[in-house]
Amino acid sequence: MTDHRPLAVVTGASTGIGYELAKVAVENGFDLIVAADEPEIRRAAADLKGGGAVVEAVEADLATLEGVEELCAAIEKTGRPVDALLANAGRGLGKGFLDQNFDDVQRVVDTNVTGTLYLLQKIGNEMRRRGEGRILITGSIAGFMPGSFQAVYNGTKAFLDNFSFALRNELKDTGVTVSCLMPGPTDTEFFRRADMLDTKVGQDDKDDAGMVARKGFEAMMRGDGDVVTGWKNKFQSAMADVTPPDMLAEQHRKMAEPGSGNR
Repeated sequence: MTDHRPLAVVTGASTGIGYELAKVAVENGFDLIVAADEPEIRRAAADLKGGGAVVEAVEADLATLEGVEELCAAIEKTGRPVDALLANAGRGLGKGFLDQNFDDVQRVVDTNVTGTLYLLQKIGNEMRRRGEGRILITGSIAGFMPGSFQAVYNGTKAFLDNFSFALRNELKDTGVTVSCLMPGPTDTEFFRRADMLDTKVGQDDKDDAGMVARKGFEAMMRGDGDVVTGWKNKFQSAMADVTPPDMLAEQHRKMAEPGSGNR
Protein backbone atom coordinates (compact mmCIF):
# COMPACT_ATOMS: atom_id res chain seq x y z
CA MET A 1 0.00 0.00 0.00
CA THR A 2 1.07 3.58 -0.56
CA ASP A 3 2.13 5.71 2.39
CA HIS A 4 1.32 9.20 1.15
CA ARG A 5 -2.38 8.94 2.00
CA PRO A 6 -3.96 8.36 5.43
CA LEU A 7 -5.32 4.87 6.10
CA ALA A 8 -8.90 4.14 7.15
CA VAL A 9 -10.30 0.81 8.29
CA VAL A 10 -14.02 0.28 7.68
CA THR A 11 -15.85 -2.79 8.99
CA GLY A 12 -19.15 -4.09 7.68
CA ALA A 13 -18.24 -2.42 4.39
CA SER A 14 -19.70 -4.85 1.84
CA THR A 15 -23.07 -3.07 1.63
CA GLY A 16 -25.18 -0.33 3.17
CA ILE A 17 -23.83 2.33 5.50
CA GLY A 18 -20.42 0.66 5.73
CA TYR A 19 -19.94 0.64 1.98
CA GLU A 20 -21.02 4.28 1.80
CA LEU A 21 -18.63 5.22 4.63
CA ALA A 22 -15.80 3.58 2.70
CA LYS A 23 -16.79 5.46 -0.45
CA VAL A 24 -16.77 8.81 1.37
CA ALA A 25 -13.37 7.98 2.88
CA VAL A 26 -11.92 7.38 -0.61
CA GLU A 27 -13.40 10.66 -1.81
CA ASN A 28 -11.63 12.37 1.09
CA GLY A 29 -8.20 11.01 0.27
CA PHE A 30 -7.95 7.83 2.35
CA ASP A 31 -6.55 4.46 1.42
CA LEU A 32 -8.71 1.66 2.79
CA ILE A 33 -8.80 -1.68 4.45
CA VAL A 34 -12.41 -2.87 4.28
CA ALA A 35 -13.69 -5.91 6.16
CA ALA A 36 -16.82 -8.03 6.34
CA ASP A 37 -17.78 -11.64 6.91
CA GLU A 38 -18.99 -12.30 3.36
CA PRO A 39 -17.35 -12.70 -0.07
CA GLU A 40 -19.11 -9.56 -1.33
CA ILE A 41 -16.44 -7.52 0.45
CA ARG A 42 -14.06 -8.28 -2.42
CA ARG A 43 -16.50 -6.94 -4.99
CA ALA A 44 -17.03 -3.85 -2.82
CA ALA A 45 -13.26 -3.32 -2.61
CA ALA A 46 -12.95 -3.54 -6.39
CA ASP A 47 -15.73 -0.97 -6.79
CA LEU A 48 -14.08 1.39 -4.29
CA LYS A 49 -10.73 1.53 -6.04
CA GLY A 50 -10.11 4.68 -7.99
CA GLY A 51 -8.93 8.23 -7.64
CA GLY A 52 -5.52 7.00 -6.59
CA ALA A 53 -6.79 5.04 -3.57
CA VAL A 54 -5.47 1.62 -2.62
CA VAL A 55 -8.20 -0.64 -1.22
CA GLU A 56 -7.57 -3.99 0.45
CA ALA A 57 -10.37 -6.41 1.36
CA VAL A 58 -10.36 -8.72 4.38
CA GLU A 59 -13.04 -11.39 4.58
CA ALA A 60 -13.21 -12.30 8.25
CA ASP A 61 -15.83 -13.13 10.84
CA LEU A 62 -15.73 -10.07 13.07
CA ALA A 63 -18.07 -11.72 15.56
CA THR A 64 -15.07 -13.77 16.70
CA LEU A 65 -11.83 -12.74 18.34
CA GLU A 66 -10.01 -14.79 15.70
CA GLY A 67 -11.68 -12.82 12.92
CA VAL A 68 -10.67 -9.53 14.53
CA GLU A 69 -7.11 -10.85 14.88
CA GLU A 70 -7.15 -11.68 11.16
CA LEU A 71 -8.13 -8.10 10.34
CA CYS A 72 -5.46 -6.71 12.69
CA ALA A 73 -2.84 -8.94 11.06
CA ALA A 74 -3.75 -7.52 7.67
CA ILE A 75 -3.42 -4.00 9.07
CA GLU A 76 -0.06 -4.76 10.64
CA LYS A 77 1.18 -6.23 7.37
CA THR A 78 0.83 -2.83 5.69
CA GLY A 79 3.30 -1.30 8.14
CA ARG A 80 1.08 1.76 8.35
CA PRO A 81 -0.80 3.36 11.24
CA VAL A 82 -4.59 3.47 11.21
CA ASP A 83 -5.62 7.11 10.95
CA ALA A 84 -9.35 6.43 11.09
CA LEU A 85 -11.30 3.41 12.37
CA LEU A 86 -14.93 3.27 11.27
CA ALA A 87 -16.38 0.45 13.40
CA ASN A 88 -19.58 -0.22 11.54
CA ALA A 89 -20.01 -4.01 11.49
CA GLY A 90 -23.37 -4.95 12.93
CA ARG A 91 -26.19 -7.45 12.79
CA GLY A 92 -29.93 -7.19 13.47
CA LEU A 93 -32.53 -9.69 14.60
CA GLY A 94 -36.30 -9.39 14.58
CA LYS A 95 -39.17 -11.24 16.29
CA GLY A 96 -39.79 -11.81 20.01
CA PHE A 97 -36.83 -12.74 22.17
CA LEU A 98 -38.31 -16.07 23.32
CA ASP A 99 -38.96 -17.04 19.68
CA GLN A 100 -35.39 -16.40 18.56
CA ASN A 101 -32.74 -19.06 18.12
CA PHE A 102 -30.14 -18.41 20.80
CA ASP A 103 -27.28 -18.98 18.36
CA ASP A 104 -28.66 -16.04 16.38
CA VAL A 105 -28.96 -13.99 19.57
CA GLN A 106 -25.37 -14.68 20.51
CA ARG A 107 -24.16 -13.78 17.02
CA VAL A 108 -25.84 -10.37 17.28
CA VAL A 109 -24.16 -9.72 20.64
CA ASP A 110 -20.79 -11.02 19.46
CA THR A 111 -20.86 -8.97 16.25
CA ASN A 112 -22.25 -5.73 17.62
CA VAL A 113 -20.51 -5.72 21.00
CA THR A 114 -17.75 -8.26 21.59
CA GLY A 115 -16.00 -8.07 18.23
CA THR A 116 -16.39 -4.30 18.08
CA LEU A 117 -14.90 -3.82 21.54
CA TYR A 118 -11.96 -6.09 20.78
CA LEU A 119 -11.16 -4.20 17.58
CA LEU A 120 -11.54 -0.83 19.30
CA GLN A 121 -9.18 -1.84 22.09
CA LYS A 122 -6.49 -3.14 19.75
CA ILE A 123 -6.52 -0.22 17.31
CA GLY A 124 -7.36 2.34 19.98
CA ASN A 125 -4.24 1.43 21.94
CA GLU A 126 -2.08 2.06 18.88
CA MET A 127 -3.77 5.41 18.30
CA ARG A 128 -3.28 6.45 21.92
CA ARG A 129 0.38 5.44 21.79
CA ARG A 130 0.87 7.69 18.74
CA GLY A 131 -1.26 10.48 20.18
CA GLU A 132 -3.56 10.76 17.16
CA GLY A 133 -6.43 9.02 15.43
CA ARG A 134 -10.15 9.17 14.72
CA ILE A 135 -12.78 6.59 15.69
CA LEU A 136 -16.35 6.43 14.42
CA ILE A 137 -18.69 3.90 16.05
CA THR A 138 -21.99 3.13 14.34
CA GLY A 139 -24.59 3.13 17.09
CA SER A 140 -28.29 3.82 16.47
CA ILE A 141 -31.26 5.78 17.72
CA ALA A 142 -32.59 2.27 18.46
CA GLY A 143 -30.40 2.50 21.55
CA PHE A 144 -32.76 5.14 22.97
CA MET A 145 -35.79 2.82 22.98
CA PRO A 146 -36.71 -0.49 24.62
CA GLY A 147 -36.87 -2.55 21.43
CA SER A 148 -39.94 -4.75 21.63
CA PHE A 149 -39.51 -7.49 18.98
CA GLN A 150 -35.97 -6.25 18.44
CA ALA A 151 -34.86 -6.37 22.07
CA VAL A 152 -31.36 -7.81 21.67
CA TYR A 153 -30.42 -5.52 18.78
CA ASN A 154 -31.65 -2.39 20.54
CA GLY A 155 -29.84 -3.49 23.69
CA THR A 156 -26.55 -3.81 21.83
CA LYS A 157 -26.99 -0.39 20.27
CA ALA A 158 -27.79 1.14 23.66
CA PHE A 159 -24.50 -0.31 24.83
CA LEU A 160 -22.57 1.15 21.89
CA ASP A 161 -24.19 4.58 22.18
CA ASN A 162 -23.31 4.72 25.86
CA PHE A 163 -19.87 3.18 25.46
CA SER A 164 -18.83 5.65 22.76
CA PHE A 165 -19.29 8.63 25.09
CA ALA A 166 -17.41 6.90 27.89
CA LEU A 167 -14.49 6.08 25.60
CA ARG A 168 -14.54 9.60 24.20
CA ASN A 169 -14.18 10.99 27.71
CA GLU A 170 -11.37 8.59 28.59
CA LEU A 171 -9.44 9.66 25.50
CA LYS A 172 -10.18 13.39 25.63
CA ASP A 173 -6.58 14.42 26.35
CA THR A 174 -4.85 11.90 24.10
CA GLY A 175 -5.28 13.28 20.58
CA VAL A 176 -7.73 10.47 19.72
CA THR A 177 -11.33 11.45 18.99
CA VAL A 178 -14.38 9.20 19.30
CA SER A 179 -17.63 9.92 17.46
CA CYS A 180 -20.89 7.98 17.41
CA LEU A 181 -23.11 7.78 14.33
CA MET A 182 -26.73 7.27 15.37
CA PRO A 183 -28.88 6.63 12.30
CA GLY A 184 -32.53 5.67 12.26
CA PRO A 185 -34.10 3.23 9.78
CA THR A 186 -31.91 3.34 6.69
CA ASP A 187 -32.36 1.89 3.21
CA THR A 188 -29.98 -1.08 3.44
CA GLU A 189 -30.11 -4.88 3.57
CA PHE A 190 -30.62 -4.70 7.34
CA PHE A 191 -34.35 -5.44 7.47
CA ARG A 192 -34.19 -8.33 5.02
CA ARG A 193 -31.31 -9.92 6.91
CA ALA A 194 -33.09 -9.39 10.23
CA ASP A 195 -36.26 -11.04 8.82
CA MET A 196 -38.28 -7.86 9.37
CA LEU A 197 -39.72 -7.16 5.93
CA ASP A 198 -43.27 -7.84 7.20
CA THR A 199 -43.00 -5.15 9.90
CA LYS A 200 -44.12 -1.55 9.71
CA VAL A 201 -40.56 -0.26 10.15
CA GLY A 202 -39.39 -2.69 7.48
CA GLN A 203 -41.90 -1.31 4.98
CA ASP A 204 -41.82 2.41 5.83
CA ASP A 205 -39.70 4.96 3.95
CA LYS A 206 -36.11 5.07 5.11
CA ASP A 207 -33.11 7.39 5.04
CA ASP A 208 -30.57 7.18 2.23
CA ALA A 209 -27.46 5.26 3.26
CA GLY A 210 -25.19 7.66 1.40
CA MET A 211 -26.56 10.65 3.30
CA VAL A 212 -26.21 8.85 6.62
CA ALA A 213 -22.61 7.88 5.87
CA ARG A 214 -21.61 11.35 4.77
CA LYS A 215 -23.03 12.94 7.92
CA GLY A 216 -21.22 10.39 10.06
CA PHE A 217 -17.91 10.82 8.27
CA GLU A 218 -18.11 14.61 8.51
CA ALA A 219 -18.85 14.37 12.24
CA MET A 220 -15.82 12.12 12.71
CA MET A 221 -13.56 14.50 10.83
CA ARG A 222 -14.77 17.42 12.98
CA GLY A 223 -14.31 15.36 16.12
CA ASP A 224 -17.97 15.66 17.13
CA GLY A 225 -19.23 13.40 19.89
CA ASP A 226 -22.30 12.17 18.04
CA VAL A 227 -24.55 12.75 15.07
CA VAL A 228 -28.21 11.74 14.67
CA THR A 229 -29.14 11.73 10.99
CA GLY A 230 -32.54 12.85 9.68
CA TRP A 231 -34.96 15.29 11.29
CA LYS A 232 -37.48 12.55 12.17
CA ASN A 233 -34.78 10.64 14.01
CA LYS A 234 -33.63 13.76 15.83
CA PHE A 235 -37.20 14.36 16.97
CA GLN A 236 -37.61 10.73 18.01
CA SER A 237 -34.37 10.73 19.99
CA ALA A 238 -35.36 13.95 21.74
CA MET A 239 -38.79 12.55 22.64
CA ALA A 240 -37.19 9.39 24.02
CA ASP A 241 -35.60 11.49 26.77
CA VAL A 242 -39.00 12.53 28.14
CA THR A 243 -41.19 9.50 27.34
CA PRO A 244 -41.72 6.72 29.92
CA PRO A 245 -39.99 3.45 28.97
CA ASP A 246 -43.26 1.47 28.94
CA MET A 247 -44.69 3.86 26.39
CA LEU A 248 -41.53 3.69 24.27
CA ALA A 249 -41.69 -0.11 24.32
CA GLU A 250 -45.31 -0.02 23.16
CA GLN A 251 -44.44 2.42 20.37
CA HIS A 252 -41.63 0.12 19.26
CA ARG A 253 -44.01 -2.86 19.26
CA LYS A 254 -46.23 -1.05 16.74
CA MET A 255 -43.22 -0.64 14.42
CA ALA A 256 -41.42 -3.95 14.85
CA GLU A 257 -43.98 -6.64 15.74
CA PRO A 258 -44.11 -9.37 13.08
CA GLY A 259 -46.95 -8.68 10.63
CA SER A 260 -47.32 -5.04 11.67
CA GLY A 261 -46.61 -3.93 8.11
CA ASN A 262 -49.82 -5.59 6.94
CA ARG A 263 -52.17 -3.85 9.39
